[in-house]
Amino acid sequence: MLDFLLIVVFCVLGVLLGIITGLLPGLHVNNVALIMLSISSTIVAFCSPLFAFGISEQFILILIAGFMISVSISHSFHDTIPTTFIGAPDEETALSVLPAHSLLLKGDGYKAVALAALGSYGAILVCLALLFPLRFIIGPPLSLYTIIQEGMIWVLLAIVILMILTEKTRITELGNSGMLPSLLGMLFAGFVFVLSGIFGILIFDFHLTSPIGLPAPVLFPALAGLFGVPTLLNSLFTEPAIPEQKIEPLIQNRIEKKSSLISILTGSIAGIFVSLIPGLTTATGTVLAMNARQKSSQEQTIVTLSAVNTAATFSVTVMLFIILRARSGVTLAVRDLIAIEPWDSFAMPVGLMYLLMFLILSGVLSYFLTLYMGRLFAKKFHVIPYQKLVVFTLIFICSLVVLFAGVLGLIVLLAATSIGFLPITWGVRRSHCMGVLLIPIILYFL
Repeated sequence: MLDFLLIVVFCVLGVLLGIITGLLPGLHVNNVALIMLSISSTIVAFCSPLFAFGISEQFILILIAGFMISVSISHSFHDTIPTTFIGAPDEETALSVLPAHSLLLKGDGYKAVALAALGSYGAILVCLALLFPLRFIIGPPLSLYTIIQEGMIWVLLAIVILMILTEKTRITELGNSGMLPSLLGMLFAGFVFVLSGIFGILIFDFHLTSPIGLPAPVLFPALAGLFGVPTLLNSLFTEPAIPEQKIEPLIQNRIEKKSSLISILTGSIAGIFVSLIPGLTTATGTVLAMNARQKSSQEQTIVTLSAVNTAATFSVTVMLFIILRARSGVTLAVRDLIAIEPWDSFAMPVGLMYLLMFLILSGVLSYFLTLYMGRLFAKKFHVIPYQKLVVFTLIFICSLVVLFAGVLGLIVLLAATSIGFLPITWGVRRSHCMGVLLIPIILYFL
């Protein structure tokens, strides 16, 4: 009974911390995982009185790992709130940035949050339903991952080509007729991808140092600059007028159930695929899912994006036991904390069973808390000084970068921001900036 109570306590604490990391742009769960890993021995020592009640040191390490998993699931739910309410563009460019921003400018910010929560919760249910089929398809006897691994370079190249060729932005500066605008859009998307990749090759040789002794991952300032800061600066320059938001408690009744189910399924499968392939992110997974869906509304795009995000977060934990590969900062920390027993038979490893408890419980809690927090934001947001909030967020991100990565990290952030502005300026998908990861990985396999 005590062990189950401890699981609930650590899970709830993880969900609460995930709310904080989700609501504060720039505070990523991977950084939290690295910090938790560095202080794990201190936590075990603090919990040592529990040894007298039959709680082992190994179980406490599982609790710490489950805490990290809960933070990551909660983060995948709650990060939709700042994504929706902070960094909105002006009305004319809303569609080229994020569907959630477009809904916000119509007064439907809470609807965007509710749709995202639905997508994330649905993804957890889909991943649970596919748990054993995935075990036998990806692992033995079918061993799909082994087949993919042998041709990994071709899989990555195919994904890159698909991303660029499916870019729909038309650049009309040299003319608005024929195939030229579409071709220019693809060429510019390829340019952003290659430029980001060169940037990634350069920064991976950097050795950043935190002035206060924290872990200093170079990807933190790089990804913050490529994806976060440009959107915030764009919002700051355009000064959008945010209308009063509508609050509808039964908003789920107006959601198209059939379309949402398709969005959740395609998003979940894409998220699972992301957890298999090194270098892929949820942004790339979303592009793959949206291409599979072809046409979809802004609402269904939000559902798909959230499903990809949470499915990937869920699946990387399961894949850690099936393919014995860590595909995220959190699973890297988990692998260093606990022994990973391969799931190569019908019986599920004990460690995975415990972590599944954290995954399911944190998903249920996060769903209802996301709806509550989204409703709270929507009620109060129109009276908040938006520009001051954006400035505070920018200062907060820069401060985190300095604390985690020092002055050199700030230089990486500024360089990444200059690249991250290109997709916003020309209207191409920001996912092309994931060349920062994909090109170094492709070169590694070559």
